[in-house]
Amino acid sequence: MKKKTLISKELDDFYNKASEETRLEKGMGIFEFERIKELIELHVSNPKATIIDVGGGTGKYSEWLAKKGHIVHLVEPVLKHIKLAEKRAHKLKNPFSVAIGEAKKLPFKNETADLVILHGPLYHLQKREDRVATILEAKRVLKKGGIILGFAINATASTVVGLMNGMIHANSFFEMCKEELTTGIHNAPKDFPFLLADAFYHKPQDLKAEFLEQNLNFINLFAVEGMIWLDNEYFANMLDKKKSKTLKALQTLTQNDEYLLPFSPHMMIAVKK
Repeated sequence: MKKKTLISKELDDFYNKASEETRLEKGMGIFEFERIKELIELHVSNPKATIIDVGGGTGKYSEWLAKKGHIVHLVEPVLKHIKLAEKRAHKLKNPFSVAIGEAKKLPFKNETADLVILHGPLYHLQKREDRVATILEAKRVLKKGGIILGFAINATASTVVGLMNGMIHANSFFEMCKEELTTGIHNAPKDFPFLLADAFYHKPQDLKAEFLEQNLNFINLFAVEGMIWLDNEYFANMLDKKKSKTLKALQTLTQNDEYLLPFSPHMMIAVKK
């Protein structure tokens, strides 16, 4: 019964049907994985940092960080993911810890971590007070001078994708986009069951406000994919040595430009305690 109270049935069903495990191994996921590792690395200065990976899924990032010698604790509400993460941790010389739990109530003492990664919680908490509670909880377990990395989905994400693949012309899809662009609330329509379950899509200024109102110091906002995925030969070009260099240079040039953030499906905020 316990897991039912941690997340909604829709969300649990979505993650039990979808494979979070293989998502980062194909298509866009491959580049997302590499890019997020790069963004995390920018914010880890201690060679043996204590890192809490909140909503860490099946443990792909926790595994990578543990292999680099960090002390990593993964917290995740989906039972299916917990089992896969445990399996992954057991294979390591320096295993990460795995706990079932939710972002609003972390099983750690005050000032434990050098870095807290909120990778998922902000996507799925539709009420602002729940997102604020999550941010305050991340702040509580963070050491003074520690960093929180908060990942969010852009309010424009579905709209840009829908314009590129023609889905915008399906009435239910367009209604969903209107809701995301105006209120941030995302609910997948019945005729698009493969879309992410109940979620919240942020505008950059709102994401910033949610963190800075909790007396955290702003470091920067980063585009995760950036605008480069709009290249219509994106996959082929990312695998081409010369062309990928151009795309990555563009990504670096534009990654902190708030004006261009709406072109990126995901963004990441970095703040300091």
